[in-house]
Amino acid sequence: MRWTLPPERVPDAWFNVVPHLPTPLQPPLHPATKEPVGPDDLAPLFPMALIAQEVSAEPWIDVPGEVLDVLRLWRPTPLVRARRLEQALGTPARIYYKDESVSPAGSHKPNTAVPQAFFNKAEGVTRLTTETGAGQWGSALAFATQVFGLECKVYMVRASYHQKPYRRVLMELWGASVVPSPVDDEQHPGSLGSAISDAVRDAATRDDSHYSLGSVLNHVLLHQTVIGLEAKEQLTAAGEDRPDVVIASCGGGSNLGGISLPFVPDEGVRVMAVEPSSCATLTSGRFDYDFGDVAGMTPLLPMYTLGHDFIPPPIHAGGLRYHGDAPIICNLVQAGRMEAVAYPQGKVFEAAVQFARTQGAVPAPETSHAICAVIDEALLAKEEGAERVILFNYSGHGLLDLQAYDDFLNGRLDAST
Repeated sequence: MRWTLPPERVPDAWFNVVPHLPTPLQPPLHPATKEPVGPDDLAPLFPMALIAQEVSAEPWIDVPGEVLDVLRLWRPTPLVRARRLEQALGTPARIYYKDESVSPAGSHKPNTAVPQAFFNKAEGVTRLTTETGAGQWGSALAFATQVFGLECKVYMVRASYHQKPYRRVLMELWGASVVPSPVDDEQHPGSLGSAISDAVRDAATRDDSHYSLGSVLNHVLLHQTVIGLEAKEQLTAAGEDRPDVVIASCGGGSNLGGISLPFVPDEGVRVMAVEPSSCATLTSGRFDYDFGDVAGMTPLLPMYTLGHDFIPPPIHAGGLRYHGDAPIICNLVQAGRMEAVAYPQGKVFEAAVQFARTQGAVPAPETSHAICAVIDEALLAKEEGAERVILFNYSGHGLLDLQAYDDFLNGRLDAST
């Protein structure tokens, strides 16, 4: 069963969770002075419109019409009830997922890539640089920059560059230039932190360029709230008052924030972040100020971190291999408003295969982390004999991740990581 909305129902304002946080956000700090950063400190990397969104406490921020026109190419995305999975599990839980895989890039990432490209274009920037792990974000920004006529340079984590060649092809198809990162060490598997260093260094040394980030920052999570806002309306159409639990995978926090932040003010709605055991930031990291990149070029952010020099194993869920998390997400976890769990790669792929064989859709390895937690929640409902409404974000498809499934099905995948 699917619930769809007409194009005119794409939200025309983003939901800002900042006024609803349990405690005020701590400010980012300048990497050299360790003083709170101001707009002038961020101007070499971001347009002023995004800087204003980054620090805004307004409850709603209007979406520009030009951005809405592009989002309507695929939005609103469907809400789907996973009845076949429910039947296979024998659970009384009702499982719904927001299908973000229908975007041109196959994931939720264009929700922020499009406005970021738009605001940079409006400020006269002609070139954007960025990092990408699994290639979902790089693909989205390549698409968005093509729409608005900008150049795009993508630094792709070297392990994923070799694991996922068709992600590179997709980015190049949309006109982006893609290189493996780190650029100065061909033997290094890379990490999102090192790729961020490469991209920031590039943007900071060119007057025609800005840097674009696909997760972590406040304005990125803000743009993604179209997911949760649509889901609220669709759940009502499905006859549900509210979800009991909202679940999403978490690397930097963008797809988790997108589906869950509009539900934060709602009492009785649990929110669950799901991360890989090999990079278990929220469940194993320390809460501290840390750099967002390996080289220490970015502002220091208040977040759960494994250390900015942490290099995770090259698991197939490349989009979740980040040492820190969005300050907004960390604020909610620290306050107990959000839960966090971690799973090893083997269990995640078992869940992914079960989902593919019941629902038919092939999920991305990142998305499969959420599915793993959904199955556990549904089985717990079965054990308790309790009805439960579970909502999760189907953040992207795995049709360009078939090498990962080949490794799993043929026993080549390290299941313990």
